[in-house]
Amino acid sequence: MTENQSGTRSREQTGMFHRHPTNPILTAADFPQMVNSVFNPGATVFNGETLLLVRVEDRSGLSRLTVATSADGISNWTIDAKRGMFPDTNRFEEHWGIEDPRITRVGDEYLIVYTGYSSGGPLVCLASTRDFVHFERRGVLQSPEDKDAALFPTTFDGRWALIHRPASAMPGLGAHIWLSWSLDLRHFGDTSILLPARKGGWWDANKVGLGPPPLLTNEGWLICYHGVKTTVSGAIYRLGLALLDRDDPTRVLARGNEWVFGPHAPYEREGDVNDVVFPCGWILGDDGDTLRMYYGAADSVIGLATASLRGLLDHVLTHPCDNSSGEIPGLDPRTKRPT
Repeated sequence: MTENQSGTRSREQTGMFHRHPTNPILTAADFPQMVNSVFNPGATVFNGETLLLVRVEDRSGLSRLTVATSADGISNWTIDAKRGMFPDTNRFEEHWGIEDPRITRVGDEYLIVYTGYSSGGPLVCLASTRDFVHFERRGVLQSPEDKDAALFPTTFDGRWALIHRPASAMPGLGAHIWLSWSLDLRHFGDTSILLPARKGGWWDANKVGLGPPPLLTNEGWLICYHGVKTTVSGAIYRLGLALLDRDDPTRVLARGNEWVFGPHAPYEREGDVNDVVFPCGWILGDDGDTLRMYYGAADSVIGLATASLRGLLDHVLTHPCDNSSGEIPGLDPRTKRPT
């Protein structure tokens, strides 16, 4: 551990996630065309390389999704400005761009859940690809206002499960993480709150949303989610952890009380939107423990942080939920509604 000038350990030296020393690993200057910002990438492994599906915001203000690949997932990125998904502005759901992809691999197919910015507000859309050159749009999964969505890579009793974050039109009710089900990847229902936003002074009060897609571990499905704390100086986006039952993802086994990664470095504190870390993808290494998380920083650049999967699980398991009574932190066990 290193010490700062006051002789105390730096906060950044005691966290579970560690920023790569070359951060930010991708910036607008790395892209062949003149763009405003690059952030919030989906991530997967494709043809033996790390592939990021990067949200690129043009100077028009509209976003598209561009493919970037790297052999080591850190450096020497190959960026093909013509390879990716471009918004079809003739479609209602993409009228003002496409944003924030989450990639779920199922066999040799990659299911991409992304946010369409429609003239009626943000909504959840699905596309699929096998080569990241040709993309098939498969329609709207959730109507406005809804975003921060991803699919599980497997079905449960023949049904697909979608995590997403609708927003209430009523002020003060908060924005919570929900779970919905589908037989055909087209029509979703049987919807319930999965992780409610807490109230008051909590780091994840009033507004939460999914980060990367769920990751299957020996302990269950690991969930990384963002919480938004509103302060007199503005909002702060930080990350926390939860754990779901591997056979029944409606069962929350554990949910951390503390955030585990938040804006600290200058490129995370200052940008188009200050004080934001926002991951849409992570990749587990061949050793089964090293987790690489790719995240947008201040809605401007892309950072990489690594962590030990075992360390993350050990942390979240110190905050178990009382499933005998159905208690989830932030959810009233009697009414199943946010407290």
